[in-house]
Formats: sequence, structure tokens, C-alpha cells
Amino acid sequence: MERAETQGMIPISQKTATSETQQTPPPRPSVLLRLRRVAISGLILPLAGVAVLVAIWAVVSHLAPFLPSPVQTVTKSWDLIRHPFFDEGPNNKGLGWQVLYSLGRVGLGFGLAILVGIPAGLMLGLSSLTRKMWDPVVQVLKPVSPLAWLPLGLATFQAATPAAVFTIFITALWPILINTSAGVQQVPLTYLQVGRILRLSRRKMVTRILIPAALPHILSGLRVSLGVAWLVIVASEMLTGGVGIGFFVWDEWNNLSLEHIILAIAVIGLVGLGLDRLMLAAARKISYQPLA
Repeated sequence: MERAETQGMIPISQKTATSETQQTPPPRPSVLLRLRRVAISGLILPLAGVAVLVAIWAVVSHLAPFLPSPVQTVTKSWDLIRHPFFDEGPNNKGLGWQVLYSLGRVGLGFGLAILVGIPAGLMLGLSSLTRKMWDPVVQVLKPVSPLAWLPLGLATFQAATPAAVFTIFITALWPILINTSAGVQQVPLTYLQVGRILRLSRRKMVTRILIPAALPHILSGLRVSLGVAWLVIVASEMLTGGVGIGFFVWDEWNNLSLEHIILAIAVIGLVGLGLDRLMLAAARKISYQPLA
């Protein structure tokens, strides 16, 4: 009997080793390893891409003498880089002021596009009759070039800034409207049925069910729309004049200063990148679904 019990028993040391093996969590990457991965993906690779672009620019400028090299561009634009907020009158302001004036116009036009685009997109998404009625109009007006709207804005408002804001509004409107409508159409029918069972009012149905469910599409539309707005303001200011980064580019072209134009192009790109990352961060913060 004792012999049988002894054969069926597992030694205590073996039990302890087995339990420790089962409870030991898989090894996690060290903090240094994770920091290295973040540094490579977030800093080293982007800097490598910029370095390659600058190298290509240097080679092209060597082959085409009319194009300033990176060194020439930085040297002749150094005062603008060092003093972005100098102010010597309405026609001579630093790049910082030029960007701020442009961002102000973009903010106004983009804000108006949000105020009109989201409610209109909700209506198009909710009603098939409304969608069939207005979809042809949207599809006809959507591909119109932004610069085609600018003369109408100038004729209507008789001023450069309202015309630029109007142009931004009319071109930034379509991505918001279309994405909002598409998001509402893809809301599962069961969500609406639950709202009817709970006897939610139409306002609560929109604010508590439709908008949260369609939020990823709405945020994607806002992101695209903001990029379009920043793109449009540069072209608009080239034609309307005044203070702004677009007018700065056109004014430097009249002065035949390619170095300042290249600097302005870099600033436009960096501001556009900042706006896109800001919108993406906000979308990730409030969205119910992860964004790419």
C-alpha cells in the first residue's frame, strides 16, 4: 500500500519547478530596447528621409545652376529664419506673421465648413430621398477647382480676406459632408432599433447614437478637409494679395528670390504636417476606433 502511494506521488521539488514554470510571465522587451525602437521609427528614419531629400536637392542644384543649393538657401534666408516675427509695415512682415494670418483665414473657413458640413451630411445620410435629390449637386460642385470660386468670392465680398475664407469654406465643405453622410449610412440598423425601443427623441438619436457611431468617418473627413483648406489658402493668397504665406511666395517670385521661395515651401509643408498630426492626435483621443 505504501509502495503504491509512493508511486502516485510527485516529489515536492518537481511540483515547485512545474508551478514556477507555469507562472513565469514571458519576458518583456527592456526599456532601452523599446526606447531604441521608438527612436528608430520616430526620429532616425524621418531624419534619414530628410537627409536623402537634401542630398537629391544638392545634386539637382549642381546640375541646374538656376536652382539655389541647400547652403545658399539657408545663407540667404538666415535673417528670415532668425527673426520670423519682425514687422516693418503691412508689406514687410516676417514668416511667422505670414503663417499666422494664413492660419486665421484657414480657421474661419474650416470652422464654417464644419458648421455646415456635419449637419448637412447627417441629413443626407438619414434620408434616402434627400440624398437622391442633392447627391448630383454635390458630385457636380465637388471637383470644381478652388481657384474657380475665388472670382465669385471677390465679386461678392469686394475684399480679399472674405473671398479667401469663402473659397476655403466651399472647398473644405465636401470632404466633411461626404464622409459624414457615408458614416451615417454605415451605422448598423440594430443601433437605430435600440434607440426606438428606448423611445429616444430624434435629437438624442442623433447625438447619442448616430454621431458616436459615425465619428470615425466624420473625423477622417475633418482631417482631409483641413489639409484641403491649408492647400487652398496658399493659392488664394497668391491672387488676392495682402499678408499671408501665399502672398509671400508670390511677392518673392516678383523679387526673383528663389531662396526665400524654397524657405516658404518648407514652412508651408511643416505647418501642413503639424496640422495633420494635430488633427490625427485629436481623432485618436476622441474616436471610438483606432485610426491609422
